[in-house]
Amino acid sequence: MAQLDRRKLLTGASSLLALGAMPATVLGASDPAEKFDLLVRNANVLDPSQGLSGKRDIGIRYGQIRAVDGSIDPSRAARVFDAAGKLVTPGLIDLHCHTFPYGSAIGIPADELVAHQATTTVVSAGDAGANNFAAYRRFIVPASRTRQFAFIHIAVAGLAGFPVPELYNIDYAQPEAAARAVAENADMVLGVKVRMSENVIAKHGLEPLKRAVKACELSGVPAKIMCHIGGVSDRALMSKILDTLRPGDVLTHCFSGAPNIDGEATNIVQDGKLLPAALEAKRRGVVFDIGHGGGSFDYNIAEAAIAQGILPDTISSDVHVFSGNTPGMPYLPWVMSKFLGMGFSLSEVVSMATQVPARVIGRIPKHGTLQIGAPADLSVLELVEGPVEFVDTRNNKRKGNMVLRPSGTIVAGVAFGRPYQSPFSTR
Repeated sequence: MAQLDRRKLLTGASSLLALGAMPATVLGASDPAEKFDLLVRNANVLDPSQGLSGKRDIGIRYGQIRAVDGSIDPSRAARVFDAAGKLVTPGLIDLHCHTFPYGSAIGIPADELVAHQATTTVVSAGDAGANNFAAYRRFIVPASRTRQFAFIHIAVAGLAGFPVPELYNIDYAQPEAAARAVAENADMVLGVKVRMSENVIAKHGLEPLKRAVKACELSGVPAKIMCHIGGVSDRALMSKILDTLRPGDVLTHCFSGAPNIDGEATNIVQDGKLLPAALEAKRRGVVFDIGHGGGSFDYNIAEAAIAQGILPDTISSDVHVFSGNTPGMPYLPWVMSKFLGMGFSLSEVVSMATQVPARVIGRIPKHGTLQIGAPADLSVLELVEGPVEFVDTRNNKRKGNMVLRPSGTIVAGVAFGRPYQSPFSTR
């Protein structure tokens, strides 16, 4: 665990004020004459993208961050959000979520997750396939205040048939149809999702992943794979999956300990040893994503993989109507807290849920940051110190000494809840 020894958790005031003397020119001092739609005051700001940590006021206008200063006069703002004693970060981004209610059989409305996650952006991880993505885009996304992106499932109906496995019949995997849907929705579709566990694809081996890669290539636009693992059909297949993934593709449930149908451990750590193909994939630029969910995070796998050189790139929840009720509680701040307990610093954990998934999405300038001109997406969290016990999805338990709890969320400069914004008020 030598790598993590250099990543000691920053706690309390030291974590929030370590860079507090940063000059105002770096932070973007505001024009004294500028008026703000919303002022976030007295915030303990943490923005890993800028190495920014300390008490700041944040001025927001027209849905963008316009000032990050040591102090801003509240008379300059139409509304004031007092964040005293709270941690304020760039809006949390959940790279693996299920937010197609009424369409995917497991989806939760994105805005209903805000109170539990403080998420400002979510990515629907294959809820819809080519045949039903239009319904998600036309009827679900416009009704949501939360920013939404998506991976289109290689299976034409996505997860509409859950819990029936969508790829026992490989004919449901249609590369041409998926490619067309990706190309026609490239503004919000990141690529193609494929689930490679045996209980989804039976004995079809590498074929579903090959079809997903083909769909990305046929689309003619930049498109990534999100590949779900956990209990693949045999040990050799796991290495083949890793070898097939391309730079920028996402391996989700990367620390899954779920067995295959015969009860064998067939994930990236086998007999306590990390597969060489996992290290090669990491070096090649494959993104290792947590995707905790209700059955896809194992402390034993995580600790072995981290000790042998695989640190996670992104932390995501895989929250849906079933996983959200499990003892592991896969809500994004709770999953982030598990990694605080494993020795990652607060800055590292926030980075894995803000700037890194924003780079994977790659659709909005300055997304995942609090830079001047960035979208005014902010998550307000409580850092609660005290003994806590965490449990993974295999009933392994670990102790911790702090948790992150949602306290408020601002998307495009408008708070969920108070202060309420009158939509027709003069500015």
